[in-house]
Amino acid sequence: MDNIRKYMAELLGTFVLVFGGTTAITAAVRAGQTTSFNVMIALAFGLSLLAGLYWMAEVSGGHFNPAVSLAMLLDKRLKPADMIGYWIFQVIGAVLASLALWVFTSRAAVKGTGTYPSLSDGKAWFVEFLFTAIFVGVILQASTSKGYAKSALISIPLTLVAVHLAIIPYTGSSVNPARTLGPDIVGGKWTGIWIYLTAPLAGAVLAWLIHKAVVTSEAPGFEESKA
Repeated sequence: MDNIRKYMAELLGTFVLVFGGTTAITAAVRAGQTTSFNVMIALAFGLSLLAGLYWMAEVSGGHFNPAVSLAMLLDKRLKPADMIGYWIFQVIGAVLASLALWVFTSRAAVKGTGTYPSLSDGKAWFVEFLFTAIFVGVILQASTSKGYAKSALISIPLTLVAVHLAIIPYTGSSVNPARTLGPDIVGGKWTGIWIYLTAPLAGAVLAWLIHKAVVTSEAPGFEESKA
C-alpha cells in the first residue's frame, strides 16, 4: 500500500509538471506571445514543479522525472523495483496531462507542446545531456534520503527555470523523458525521440558521478588529499 501511495504521488506530480508547462505553451501561442514566450514557458514549468513538490514530495520524494529516479537509484535512495514503478507512473502522469490538455485544445495543439530539436541530433543530445546533469546534480545536493529541505523547494524549481531559459530555442528543453513522452504519445509526433529518452538518463549518471566524486567525495578510488 505504501508503494502504491508513492507511485500515485509520482503520477500526480508528473501530471502537474507536464500539464502546467504544456498548457502555458498553448496559452502563449493562443495569446500571440513572441519575445516573452520563452520566459513564460520557463516560469510555467518551474512553478508547476514547485506545485508538484509542495503537493507530493513528502510522499514519494518528488522525482516526477525518470532521470531523477535513476540518479536516486544510483545513490541508493531508491530500490530497483521502485524505480521501475516510478518510471511507469511518471509516464502515465505525463500522458494523462497531455490528454487533459487535448480536452480543451486540440491534438495539433498537444503535438505543438512536444520537445523537438532545432540543432543536429548530436548537438541536441549533448545539450540535453549536459543540462540534465546540471539539473539532477542540484537535486542530488538539495534533497536528502529523508525528504526535501525547505531550500530544495526553491533551488530545484529555479534551476528548472534557468534550464528552460537556456535551451528552449535549441531542444525545446525536456531534461525529462516523461515530459517528452506525454505530448509525443498523445500528439503522435516522434521527432528526435531517441535524444529525449537517452540524453537525460546519461546526464543523470554523470550528475551522480560528479556528486559522489566532488560533493560527497565517495567515488570509488577517491582519496581525499591530506595536503
